[in-house]
Amino acid sequence: MPRISDRQRIAQDIRDKIASGVYGPGAKLPSMREMSAHYGVSAEPVRSALLILQAEGLVEGHQGKGVYVTEK
Repeated sequence: MPRISDRQRIAQDIRDKIASGVYGPGAKLPSMREMSAHYGVSAEPVRSALLILQAEGLVEGHQGKGVYVTEK
């Protein structure tokens, strides 16, 4: 079984949390620092995961305010 990258693992976990309603529409995601600690990684894979989710239209970043689940 191929090992999935940290960024893919994190993106999938956040996807699952959005799908299950842990993070509802308009919800603010934890900070980069909090997510790095939670997933046990540096900020880089977290940033990459958020970019993947932004490209998919699931979240949107607001400079200096944080990352939010998009209103579907």
